[in-house]
Amino acid sequence: MPEAPRDYNLFEQNKKTLEFIEDVTANADQVQKRVLSEILSNNANVEYLKRHGLNGQTDRETFKKLLPVITYEDIQPDINRIANGDASPILCSKPISEFLTSSGTSGGERKLMPTIEEELGRRSLLYSLLMPVMSQFVPGLEKGKGMYLLFIKSEAKTPGGIVARPVLTSYYKSSYFKDRPYDPYTNYTSPNETILCPDSYQSMYSQLLCGLCQNKEVFRVGAVFASGLIRAIRFLEKHWSLLCNDIRTGTINSMITDTTVRESVMKILRPDPRLADLIQTECSKSSWQGIITRLWPNTKYVDVIVTGTMSQYIPTLDYYSNGLPLVCTMYASSECYFGVNLNPLCKPSEVSYTLIPTMCYFEFLPFNRSNGVSQDPLQPPRSLNEKEQQELVELIDVKLGQEYELVVTTYAGLYRYRVGDVLRVAGFKNKAPQFNFVCRKNVVLSIDSDKTDEVELQNAMKNAVTHLVPFDASVSEYTSYADTATIPGHYVLYWELTLNGSTPIPPCVFEDCCLTIEESLNSVYRQGRVSDKSIGPLEIRIVEQGTFDKLMDYAISLGASINQYKTPRCVKFAPVVELLNSRVVEKYFSPKCPKWVPGHKQWINQN
Repeated sequence: MPEAPRDYNLFEQNKKTLEFIEDVTANADQVQKRVLSEILSNNANVEYLKRHGLNGQTDRETFKKLLPVITYEDIQPDINRIANGDASPILCSKPISEFLTSSGTSGGERKLMPTIEEELGRRSLLYSLLMPVMSQFVPGLEKGKGMYLLFIKSEAKTPGGIVARPVLTSYYKSSYFKDRPYDPYTNYTSPNETILCPDSYQSMYSQLLCGLCQNKEVFRVGAVFASGLIRAIRFLEKHWSLLCNDIRTGTINSMITDTTVRESVMKILRPDPRLADLIQTECSKSSWQGIITRLWPNTKYVDVIVTGTMSQYIPTLDYYSNGLPLVCTMYASSECYFGVNLNPLCKPSEVSYTLIPTMCYFEFLPFNRSNGVSQDPLQPPRSLNEKEQQELVELIDVKLGQEYELVVTTYAGLYRYRVGDVLRVAGFKNKAPQFNFVCRKNVVLSIDSDKTDEVELQNAMKNAVTHLVPFDASVSEYTSYADTATIPGHYVLYWELTLNGSTPIPPCVFEDCCLTIEESLNSVYRQGRVSDKSIGPLEIRIVEQGTFDKLMDYAISLGASINQYKTPRCVKFAPVVELLNSRVVEKYFSPKCPKWVPGHKQWINQN
């Protein structure tokens, strides 16, 4: 951490930041108009805008009239050209500096989001808003450190030589993070070298070791996703005795072989038998309830994303943190960073994000679960008709309580792009709306950053059941469940079988079915299994005959219509999961990890 400049005044810095938020939200429409005009004038000569006849015009009306609302598949040919080395201004006048790999997928591979160098500055700006907001609710945070468990993921190069990697890996490897100026709020227990270590075991071990060494200085504990922090606690459960030994002796375990990591940790590590005794006493207890506050006693809150599918981890985090506030600070994606939570100590169920109007140009497509925009998940995404295109509304025109699908136009070359997030208007900060995150469209299963939709699950099922054909057996009904009781969490499929043959089906056949499903799922899921170890082996649970009839009876008893009842392809409601589990007769797990390599399949032979 650099020294504080002589003239550094934290109060003034915070005041300026809060004034910026006040100003851009009070003038949200003028800011949005300017942002769109800047994007369109900067990119006036790009091929995509010329193709749609914009001819250098920058006004909203012409933009909305001529530019279609699009999905990733609409621009995939353009993305592929850039990825393959076409350096002409196709989507953006500035060079595409890298591709950010989205956790959303297309055709089983991560989507590639174009970005430009200056976007790092915009992301850095959004990060700089978070702690001045937080300091209004929890004073004195500048006197302590943050124990944030942050990790990089693997990256690849496209055939044209452009780096493709996740947005956080891009940020942590940038000078904005590595060479950040003095800021008491970015004083972390983890040295940069431990965060940037590509070996996930060494990175986790060394970050936890540094966090434990500085346990009294830690005022906040966090990770990006709730699942990541829970994984860290499970790692601590397995390895606390090794960590204790390092702290007791002031040496670092020989399994940590990365020299830059060892050197950075040794600057912090000192022999501390008393601290080692404390850790040993607490970690040896049969209950790990409140382990965060027991080991890091000055922690004031836990900073993780617990909205959307991450809400499934709230009870576990409450248990480990003794009910500390769970804080969601910001809303962002690979496409763009969007907004901040201005009331960070609210309950997780009440989190709302204020969209910052300088980040990109925002539009909102009314989302009605019964209309054509909320379409059948088993159909491919369709283009909007002219009427639906006209229904998009501006940032300041959204209505309280309404749900919308987010549509963005970015500085890096996405125009009227459907992000796929469904948001509900919860209130306003001046003229800028505040949104609850409702869901990611069509996602059925998610454990970590993976997102598996119904189409993908159905295709994977189709591939797996071929293993049953030689035994004259088939799956008559199925559903799925994201089981987060295990750490890491894993996918569970409940199968009810129709058995026409007399030959018993050996366990290895069901294990092959598990592996085939995993091989059929997208690259984000497979990376979670193979590289990140953030997802456990997929499980198939065979249920008794008649189980899905019981499931229908239960749904009808709660008021479902017998005429309209369809077997849900994913279950979350605890009584339904209990019903299914009570009728399980056999369980099988995937015997090994599925195949996965960094980058897209089609690049492997081209690089």
